Amino acid sequence: MSMATVAATPPSNTPALQAKDVRKSFVSGRLQSTVLHDLTLDVHAGELTLISGPSGCGKSTLLAILSGLQPADTGQVRALGQDLSGLSMRALEAFRLQHTGFVFQGFNLFPALTALEQVELPLSYMGLAKDVVRKRAMDSLEEVGLTPRMRLLPAELSGGEKQRVAIARALAKQPELLFADEPTSALDAANGQIVIDILHRIARTHGTTVLCVSHDPRLVHHADRVLAMEDGRILSDHVPPTASVPSPLQAEGLG
Repeated sequence: MSMATVAATPPSNTPALQAKDVRKSFVSGRLQSTVLHDLTLDVHAGELTLISGPSGCGKSTLLAILSGLQPADTGQVRALGQDLSGLSMRALEAFRLQHTGFVFQGFNLFPALTALEQVELPLSYMGLAKDVVRKRAMDSLEEVGLTPRMRLLPAELSGGEKQRVAIARALAKQPELLFADEPTSALDAANGQIVIDILHRIARTHGTTVLCVSHDPRLVHHADRVLAMEDGRILSDHVPPTASVPSPLQAEGLG
């Protein structure tokens, strides 16, 4: 399947992500452990949805399945209206390249590349013209408040700045779906707040579906919606009270 045939954004009334009766187990020797128990949920565009819960509850596995990084054992996952189980491995890779961005706990930056080069790298695989790649990368770094730092290497950046580079790298692809796996767990309170505020603003201003998994209780009041997980099941689904969060540009000195 060519990348041009991969499904795009569904109608606005359709959830951007849908899981129905999703089950996932892992086998170790003779022992089978069920990580996800027949989960069903919808995730909507323009919102920051937080999946919270203790380590080992299955939230990162759920994120991997919803993003197409792992298949479910049973059940159905639809992303942007596309049934992911119906895609070949090549088509899944094309779908992720075109429509998704990822932010991880460990930043995943290349030591020898500047912040600007980090953000440009995935864009080069998308077949974009060099001037488009440069503009998108610079615009994304500006959005996360790192224009003055864009020529620096990872070793010259703080932990908060490294994570903001990683967010800019994902944002520059202009993805409809943005997945964040424990994006604040390596950061102090101030930088964690900046990062989650940036993710919230991306959802709000770009209409992006932002799905974040974390066991960090500080994030709960910064999300539009919180799904609490335990032992592979969703225990609650609620909208937290609105919290006042400073703009990351206003808090630039905290990076």
